[in-house]
Amino acid sequence: MDKKDGMNYAPKGKPNPVVNKGEFVFAAIGLDHGHIYGMSNGLLEAGASLKWVYDPDPAKVEAFINTYEKEGVKAAESEEQIYNDPEVKLVAAACVTSERAALGVRVMRAGKDYFVDKAPLTTLEQLEMVKAAIRETGKKYMVSYSERLQVESAVYAGELIKQGAIGRVIQVLGMGPHRLNAPSRPDWFFEKDKYGGILCDIGSHQIEQFLYYTGATDASVVNSEIGNYNHPEYPELDDFGDATLVGNNGAMGYFRVDWFTPDGLSTWGDGRTFILGTEGYIELRKYVDVAKEESGDHVFWADKDGEHYLNVSGQVGFPYFGQLILDCINRTENAMTQAHALKAAELCVKAQMLARKVK
Repeated sequence: MDKKDGMNYAPKGKPNPVVNKGEFVFAAIGLDHGHIYGMSNGLLEAGASLKWVYDPDPAKVEAFINTYEKEGVKAAESEEQIYNDPEVKLVAAACVTSERAALGVRVMRAGKDYFVDKAPLTTLEQLEMVKAAIRETGKKYMVSYSERLQVESAVYAGELIKQGAIGRVIQVLGMGPHRLNAPSRPDWFFEKDKYGGILCDIGSHQIEQFLYYTGATDASVVNSEIGNYNHPEYPELDDFGDATLVGNNGAMGYFRVDWFTPDGLSTWGDGRTFILGTEGYIELRKYVDVAKEESGDHVFWADKDGEHYLNVSGQVGFPYFGQLILDCINRTENAMTQAHALKAAELCVKAQMLARKVK
């Protein structure tokens, strides 16, 4: 996958199987976003077995099968063929954003757990529909917030915080620029009813990280803005957005997301995260160290003991996926709670709904 294109960037981690071959089977439905490859990679690295794929577009199915040929994945004739297979325990999906909730309800009602690309939904009505289906079925509606879950520096920052390295987290600043590369994008990407708006879409990563690093279980959207500064040919595109949040534990959050990655940058976006604690702070340079190193996963922090730096690329892996598999088997919530996954989704929709339009 091209590191310069966020649509298709599919990170690979360290293989760390938590189950034996064939013990946990999953299928993929909906290949509209390239994140399905990163999601599949993570599950496979954790020992899951990929059995089926379904999408209405044969070309997308063929490309997916070619990528995972050694896994023996087969093309299903319909969603129902997957739903009717008792071996399948989990369905991974990256369909059009506005269609993800309805697909998830079908999956859960078929007796499978659901693992969906961010943003997992686009409206509060969809959120209520999902919550009702979870109550009805007892199944999981888990979300791939990949900018934390599949970025080793972001995983490592969580470990530092849990160790108490910087004390109580009181603010998270996030910057999530992305490269637009408009010709590579499908039509739905520019239709707001389908992609949900920039704060709902890529803003969901930032809100999830704010909740996770601060430990907040809820938050208020104090301020948010969206704008289309430089893409009049796509009138429904938000090419810029930002938001300020206050957690129910008093923590503060601010993030900026945009589609203004310059052509000369070596990767799809210079994602940065700054985490302020009462006893220190952390900076993450996730994907690049500009004009120094094209590699990512740079972690800088200062605490009571001094100044520190680590490049954790290849050192940490993506433990979420193994935890998710075990959660599905054991009906636990160690990878991510259902409440956390849906609270991040709720807040990104609210940030989008409340946003002022700027020019």
